[in-house]
Amino acid sequence: MLIELLKPTIVTFIPIFLAVDIIGTVPIFLSLTENLTDKQKNKVLTDSCIIAALLAVVFVFLGKLILRGLGVTIDDFKIAGGILLFILSVYLLLPGKTRDFVNLSLSEDIGVFPLATPLITGPAVLVTTIMLLDSSGLIITLTALILNMLVAWLVLRFSTLLIKVIGSSGVKALSKISYIFLAAIGVMILRQGIAGTIFSF
Repeated sequence: MLIELLKPTIVTFIPIFLAVDIIGTVPIFLSLTENLTDKQKNKVLTDSCIIAALLAVVFVFLGKLILRGLGVTIDDFKIAGGILLFILSVYLLLPGKTRDFVNLSLSEDIGVFPLATPLITGPAVLVTTIMLLDSSGLIITLTALILNMLVAWLVLRFSTLLIKVIGSSGVKALSKISYIFLAAIGVMILRQGIAGTIFSF
C-alpha cells in the first residue's frame, strides 16, 4: 500500500513541520519585506529557503561532529539564538526601525537573518533533525526536511494574498504584534537553553 510506504516519511515530516512553524513566520516575513519590490521579495524568499535548507542538511551530516569538536551544545545554540531574536524584535518595535533594518541590510541579509536562521531553521529544527536521524534514518529524514522547505517556500510565496485580505494597515498592525511574539519566542528559546544547561549538570 502507498500509505504504508509513505508512513515513515509522513511521521518524520510532521515533527519537522512543527519545529519550522512556517505559519508563525508569515507575519514576520510580511513585515520585513513590506517595503521591498516583488523582485526583491522573491529573491529574499528564495535565498532564505535555500540557505535554511542547506543549513539543516549540513547539520544533519556534520552537526554532532561539529558540536562535539567545538564543545558547543544545542543549549548553547538556543541561548545565543534567543538573545539575538529578542534584541532584534525590540529594535524592530521602535518607530521606523523596520524600514531602517531593511535598508541597512540591503534587502539581502534578511534572507539569512532572521528568516533562514533562526526562524525557518532554528535550534528546534536542528535538534529535531538530529533526533529523527537516529530513529528514521538518513534518507527519510532528508526527504522530510526537503519537503518541509518546499512547503515553507510555498507558504511564504503566497503569503502576499494576506495583504489583499486585510490591507496594508492590517499588515502593519499584524507586524507589530508579530514582533512581540518574536520577542516571546526569543525568550522561550533562551529559557529552554538555560534550563537545558542547568539540568545537564
